[in-house]
Amino acid sequence: MKKLLTLILAILLPMTALPAQDAAADSAAGTSFDMNEYLYGHVRDAYEWHITTVDGKAISIPLPVIVRSKATGWHIFSSKRLEDREYEGFYVAPQSSKYADKVVERGADGTEVRPLDFSVTKNVCGLLINSALLLFIVLGTAKWYRKHDAVEEVPKGGVGLMEMLVSAIEDDVIKESVGEEYKKYSPYLLTAFFFIFLNNLMGIVPFFPGGANVTGNIAVTFVLAMFTFFIVNVFGNKQYWKDILWPEVPTWLKVPVPLMPAIEIIGIFTKPFSLMVRLFANMLAGHFMILGVVAVIFLTAHMGAALNAGLGIVSVLLGVFMDCLELLVAFIQAYVFTMLSAVFIGLSRPKPETDKTTK
Repeated sequence: MKKLLTLILAILLPMTALPAQDAAADSAAGTSFDMNEYLYGHVRDAYEWHITTVDGKAISIPLPVIVRSKATGWHIFSSKRLEDREYEGFYVAPQSSKYADKVVERGADGTEVRPLDFSVTKNVCGLLINSALLLFIVLGTAKWYRKHDAVEEVPKGGVGLMEMLVSAIEDDVIKESVGEEYKKYSPYLLTAFFFIFLNNLMGIVPFFPGGANVTGNIAVTFVLAMFTFFIVNVFGNKQYWKDILWPEVPTWLKVPVPLMPAIEIIGIFTKPFSLMVRLFANMLAGHFMILGVVAVIFLTAHMGAALNAGLGIVSVLLGVFMDCLELLVAFIQAYVFTMLSAVFIGLSRPKPETDKTTK
């Protein structure tokens, strides 16, 4: 337990300090603190992976830019070539543009044109790193079970933690929500849980290879929700579609105006929409809360040393508390997404109604 607490504190303290390095650099340089840029600069996607700022100079890892122009075809180059300049007709659009922070090119009429963009951005890179890490963890766990008899030998460490999580999610969530056919859907639901959980955890680690706002990106949560939407509606049985298109309600609610079928059809789309927005909004809000707490140090920098020092201590302590809370939220959001997906899948596999017999 002591080792675990030490490890948690060793991770949480840099979480509170490192996101503020850019703001500290701005304060040292005498420039005004831009709260808007501070908040959105840490959560939005980028064509490079910012590490830190030293002596006013940003240290970043450049990422590959892959774009296809209608006029000149495919282009592949490093994002370093786009630093405050134009390269091969492409540049990063300014904040005033409708394509802000995106790679654009200038058309023949002088307007900004958005090419097909397949670039490996920060979120994409983080997604690849986290997916590789998840594969390493899962395959390492499977390797232990191939070499040991789990009945006679109890797994410890990371393998024991994985067994506990898998057993808890499958027995208490998937099996209870899906029903008798739960084994058919367990691979997807367990993958979704661990994928979201790991990405949530890596998202609150401020140093490389953490810090990418993967699950706080609505495009990622949209794809995850679409997987559940596909499974629910493609593998739903006849009784599921009967309950949607011809539910057991008074006839006047179905004809001549199909009121209840229309409501049920709308419900098909609101379920994945709620999955998408819930995960995206909660993770993004968590990042904003932590960054906002740390920003108090710099917002009060010009209000006197005593006030700044006092609020700085409070900000650090509250930031550590928020980080602990965010660790809990990371698990809860993965759990809720998996639970709701399992419930929706279970509702799509209802048992056919049996004829009622009278005595």
